[in-house]
Amino acid sequence: MTRRRSHSCAKTEPSELKRPPAWYPHYRLMCNRSVLRAWAGVLLIAFLAAPVFAQPKETLLWLKRDLPPLFIFDGPKKGQGVIDQLLSRLIANMPQYQHSVMKVNRARGLQMLHEPSLVCDAALNWSKERETWIAFSVPVFRAMSNGLAVKRVDREVLTPFIKDGEVDLAALLATGSVSLGIVAERNYGEFLDALIKQAPPKALTLHYGNDALGSLLQMQRLGRLQLLLGYRPEIRYQAEQHGIAEDELLFYPIRGTGKYLSGYIGCTDTPQGRQAIIEINQLLRTLPRDGLSQAYAAWLDPESRSEYLEASRQFFEQQAGQ
Repeated sequence: MTRRRSHSCAKTEPSELKRPPAWYPHYRLMCNRSVLRAWAGVLLIAFLAAPVFAQPKETLLWLKRDLPPLFIFDGPKKGQGVIDQLLSRLIANMPQYQHSVMKVNRARGLQMLHEPSLVCDAALNWSKERETWIAFSVPVFRAMSNGLAVKRVDREVLTPFIKDGEVDLAALLATGSVSLGIVAERNYGEFLDALIKQAPPKALTLHYGNDALGSLLQMQRLGRLQLLLGYRPEIRYQAEQHGIAEDELLFYPIRGTGKYLSGYIGCTDTPQGRQAIIEINQLLRTLPRDGLSQAYAAWLDPESRSEYLEASRQFFEQQAGQ
């Protein structure tokens, strides 16, 4: 019986013939080309798949501070602050990033925004000075402006400086006879920041700690300072956490500040940070603002809520029309 030799590419060298047949070089070339084409296909698939599997997502680090009602670190409403809720929505709608969250105090947060890594803070006040080194979003929410908290028993300290229900803080600080507690390196808005810079150093008591406002409230309670600068909802919340009854304190608006101010998201002023702000702005324009305004209004005293909600609605309608 005559055996037929298979022309498979599995065996490409002649074993019994002393001389290769005439078809052998052409046949070997075809086999090599088939192998090369197969390998080329494998490499192409690997190359196309590489961006999906090999390239890690860029990490976006979000900074959070203990700033009720925006961020709440402890207590029964932990994680339910106004910006806590917004941040959860932003993270869920930005899957292109690997998100991470870090709790910091104000001083450390500002330091990190100076660093080259991609860092964002979802609750910042805008200022001309900050805009030189922070990339800001469009306005995110409206808040009541800062005011002065004073113990009811010390209200006479303010009486000579009150006009139309507002305190002339510039004139009060110029006397050098009062002590004002402030959170170190916090931005209180351009108007108030200018007054603080001009104040006699002995008139200011700065606190750098994580629970800065709570500590200042305790110092005020002990008589180590008379006045406290801050947001009314934050002061009310922190007073409650530290066992200070609401009727122990009086709260006064400050002349020249305006009733409301805007909160912004700020990221490091780098190409990555500016790109993140573009993407954040796109999301903010699609998110309804009523939910944020309602969440913030829930922290206000009843007589302030309706006026705040109407002012917030008008502000964002105007922003949308620009």
